[in-house]
Amino acid sequence: MLISSFLFAFTGGFAKELSTYVSSIEVVFFRNITGVIIILYAIYKSPLNQKGGKPFLLFARGFIGFSALLMYFYNIATIPLAEAQTFSKVSPIFTAIFSYLILKEKLSTIAWVGIFIGFFGVLFVTGFDVLNLSKTDWLGILSGVGAGLAYTSIRELRKFYDNRSIVLSFMIIGTIGPIILMILAEFYSSSTFDWVLAPFIMPTGWAWFHIVGLGLFATGSQVYMTKAYSLAQGGIVGTISYSTILFSIFIGMFLGDVFPSVSLFIGIAFIVLSGILVSKK
Repeated sequence: MLISSFLFAFTGGFAKELSTYVSSIEVVFFRNITGVIIILYAIYKSPLNQKGGKPFLLFARGFIGFSALLMYFYNIATIPLAEAQTFSKVSPIFTAIFSYLILKEKLSTIAWVGIFIGFFGVLFVTGFDVLNLSKTDWLGILSGVGAGLAYTSIRELRKFYDNRSIVLSFMIIGTIGPIILMILAEFYSSSTFDWVLAPFIMPTGWAWFHIVGLGLFATGSQVYMTKAYSLAQGGIVGTISYSTILFSIFIGMFLGDVFPSVSLFIGIAFIVLSGILVSKK
């Protein structure tokens, strides 16, 4: 999981650099089309074994995950890498809440304390100015909500579908969606919705290097993460995954980010503690 977290932090670094050449929507496109090719090859080598029967839930998981990914990559392009990664780590809080509300799973007292601490951590990250949250703050929080809802749906989908089908549906939507949005952007533009509408820009030169790096590091991260979860308890592996934030601080500074503020460090500490408590069981 440490290797996976290290590679995932580099994935964010490649995405941030690629965003200097193309829009964050295009970054999402290249991230997902690489995954589609890899998953299709995996299915070709080993055919799917599933019973299916939940196509609408499968689509909903893909669409919600794609929306969360758009917000996440926009933040990576716009704010310091460590801060964007911290927002992405609030998803376990919402996964726990949605599991309680939708799947009727019981939460322990420790888990509820963890959820409360997590929201307190978000307040530190956003500077406690709840009434005047920036667009990146809203997108960061909403991406955590979306990821939490997507992860919750996987708990149900895995009863009916091969894991590769779940990932493939998400990545296909994450490939087709940006194409539609980039076409729409040729006819309409908005500074408010620049995280969903941006025209296609043909990558040139170093942009292709970052695209290849994005695909390779993202895939490597997924491989090692999957292996980690197959070898140890989810709570232990999930706790180690927070090392991504630490790696992202150093990679972000190497790319020109400022050193995180005291408030952000406190927020990170609370969110990490929250994740540990929520996943303790």
